[in-house]
Amino acid sequence: MLLLFLLSLASCSGNKKENSDNVTEDLKAKKMLQGIWLDDESDEILFKIQGDTIYYPDAENAPVYFKIKKDTFYTYGKEVSRYKIDKQADHAFWFHSLSDNVVKLHKSEDDSDSLLMMSHRTTEVIPTYSEVTKRDSVVMYNGKRYRAYVYVNPSKKKVIKTSYSDEGISVDNVYYDNVMHICVYEGRKMIYGHDITKDTFLGVIPNEFLKNAILSDMEFYGVGKIGFRYQATVCIPESSVCNLVNLIIGFDGKLSIKIAQ
Repeated sequence: MLLLFLLSLASCSGNKKENSDNVTEDLKAKKMLQGIWLDDESDEILFKIQGDTIYYPDAENAPVYFKIKKDTFYTYGKEVSRYKIDKQADHAFWFHSLSDNVVKLHKSEDDSDSLLMMSHRTTEVIPTYSEVTKRDSVVMYNGKRYRAYVYVNPSKKKVIKTSYSDEGISVDNVYYDNVMHICVYEGRKMIYGHDITKDTFLGVIPNEFLKNAILSDMEFYGVGKIGFRYQATVCIPESSVCNLVNLIIGFDGKLSIKIAQ
């Protein structure tokens, strides 16, 4: 698969800080890379280079900024990756993989490849929720009737997750976060009404986890003497790694938050 091939493109450790800040960028080499590049063996599109940006055919892979310095090809995604260049010409680009194999590319001269790239780039990442989802719960407590709402609002706030191949090579994938609107009514009187985002849980969930997570879901679990009980699910995209957070809305409209045990 193309994605697996992209994942296998090698670099030095992306976690190491680039030590070539003082090396002048090779603008001539960058200009030579403009265009769509295909694998010599499969003739599949690996990426398109336009300006100082690399675009991948798969819309889930975030575009990345790049530079060429001396004989090294640098990409600047969530991590910095380095690729040793073996050969570069107007229509040829070879660089070394992690296993020291040479990845050989040639520049496209087929106009249909441009159309193919455009059709791929118009494909958006499919969020968990594609439209506003409303959940309405009617509950009775101490002879009073309450309505508890949850509105799940998809946002355009992007979360970047770095995935790794078996060799530990990184590719950035894009996901969309959600905003949860909670409101509670006693008759027509609103007790509580606010947006909840993942930033609401700063200080409750570790910051590093929140940075890489999305607010996946929000459920209403009932009402009792301490108030209205909700539970938020905050997860790393496409994984089972989640934090559950309990939210209590008191009858006085005050919100309290505590990590679920």
